[in-house]
Order: sequence, then structure tokens, then C-alpha cells
Amino acid sequence: MSLSRRSVLAGLGAAALGLPARAQSLEPGRIPVSISSRPIGSFEPGDPTKTRFGQLIFRGGLQSTGSHPRFGGFSGLWRSPDGIRLIAITDNGFWLTAKLARGKHGKLAGLEEAELAPILGASGKPLHRSRYYDTESLAMQGSTAFIGVERAHDILRFDFARHGVEARAQLVPTPPALKRLPSNRGLEALGVLPAGQPLAGALIAISERSGREDEPTTGFVIGGRQPGTLQVIRRDGYDITDLAFLPGGDMLLLERWYKPLRGVGLRIRRIAGSTIRPGAKLDGPLLIEADLGQEIDNMEGMAVHEENGRTIITLISDDNFSTFLQRTVLLEFELAQ
Repeated sequence: MSLSRRSVLAGLGAAALGLPARAQSLEPGRIPVSISSRPIGSFEPGDPTKTRFGQLIFRGGLQSTGSHPRFGGFSGLWRSPDGIRLIAITDNGFWLTAKLARGKHGKLAGLEEAELAPILGASGKPLHRSRYYDTESLAMQGSTAFIGVERAHDILRFDFARHGVEARAQLVPTPPALKRLPSNRGLEALGVLPAGQPLAGALIAISERSGREDEPTTGFVIGGRQPGTLQVIRRDGYDITDLAFLPGGDMLLLERWYKPLRGVGLRIRRIAGSTIRPGAKLDGPLLIEADLGQEIDNMEGMAVHEENGRTIITLISDDNFSTFLQRTVLLEFELAQ
């Protein structure tokens, strides 16, 4: 990886302090977006024939730019069970809906039928105009979408199947301890425990980093038969940025580090679903670890779906609305059997 790219991405922290002027404009309602995408054919440019990385097999990816200034900053991701459609949320209160196009050999080729729309509060007022502007995590369960809001430390529920992007937020009751999370280290990861697990149907919410460097971070079991708190072990300066559940019930944790002059790194851990309960200290083996030697950026969103009996893991990056310093990258992997 070139030194120039390392230097550019090392500016991540400064770019994350606020939105540039281009991201301040707003058009009402649904906003059609033209997206230009460059396929990513190799995850490791230095070894383009390599496809296996840890326990994941690289299938392809996209580097994308959008025609509207609200495009970018993606922190939560969902893909439909057939893998054709995606929903993403930006960290300034917008939905993105789109269809994934395939090219030669079934590789990702682009995003079509894309629309942006403001996420709406209970009154119909856009969240970006309220204290709930910092939308960082997304989970879908059947007809319902859940969004975790950092800084405000709340979880919002949306009747997405009925109203789509026009759904209005309903506040989910949460424990008082959730409100005590650090201001900018709140709920980055959100998911619903799947059927077959002891606490099926409960929300799992995990903070980016609730303590000091490499201290465990706090998570919450919200709703269900046994609500409570848990901890996730942290190591090597990694922060939690998202979670998703495998079909069998195990949980994947997406993690990221950022270091000045070095850029960013990512890894994914697999947590046994049977260990997720109040009072637990969660840990598990690595599926993948990568840095700027691979085609990554500030990876913050993760989705899982099944395709012809294969488990597909999709990641999306948050460019902090700074296309000069960062990229919007969508990466697709298959979990090795």
C-alpha cells in the first residue's frame, strides 16, 4: 500500500470531528442518488491471486461515490435474505436503500435504484435536526428496524415493513446504565438474538468503548426474558463498530483501530451464541484481521445473509463525509466451511 494512502487515511481522526460544509445541505423526502462504483477485484493488491484471509474468502467489493452530499458516513448495514437489496444508515440521520448489481462471474458491479431519505423522529421531524442526529447502528428483525443513537444513548424502533423510510421512531425502553456511556463512545453495535438461542428476541447493544484502553467494553441485553449487562473483552486498541448474527446463532463482532501515522485496521471475532447472557465476559477467535495492506477503510457496518447454503458477510465503511481523506468501501466475503 502506498505511503500517500497511509498518510491520507491517518487524517481520519481530524475528519471525524465534524461534517464538512458539503454535508450540511438537505433536500426533503426521498432523494434519488446516482452512484458511481469501481469494482474491487482483489482484497490484497500486493497479492491479487489471494482470496483466503483467515476464515473468510474474498468475493469482491466496491468503492463508491454518490451524486448527493448526504451520501457517505455509513455506520450500519443490512442485506435482504436474497442478498439483492441493502439498507444502510449514515451517521448523520439518513437511510440509504439500493439494489446490488452483479457483473461477470457474479462479482459486485454497482449500486442501482439508490435513494437517500431522512430518518424521521416520532413527530415526523428528521432526526438530524434533533438530539438523535448521531445514528450509528442498525438491526433488522422481521418487519422492524432498530437504530442505536450515540451521544443520546437511546435505541429507536421503526415499523419498516409497513412504512419503509417514512416510518417514524418509537423509543425503546433501555436501562439507566446505558445513559452513562461516554458521549462519543456509545452504541456502535446492535443486533437481535436469533431463534434457537436461550435469550432469543432480545436486543444486544454494545458500546464502542466504555472504559480505558483495552479495558472491557459494556454491552446490554435489552428486553426478552433476562435483561441485564455484559462485557466484551477488548485487546490491541480495537474498538467495537458493529455486530451481526450467523444463522446458527453465533455473533460476529466487527472491530477497528485507528492510530496516527498508521491509519486503520479491522478484525472480526466470532462469539459463541450460547455464551451471550447477563454477567458474561464475551470473547472468541478471530475470523480475519487486516490493515492498509488490504483494501479496507474505516469499516463500521456489517451484515450477514445466506446464499445457496453459503454464509455471506458484507462490510461497509464510514468515510466521515471526507472523500478526499477516506473512501466508501463495500466488501463481500464468504465464511469458509
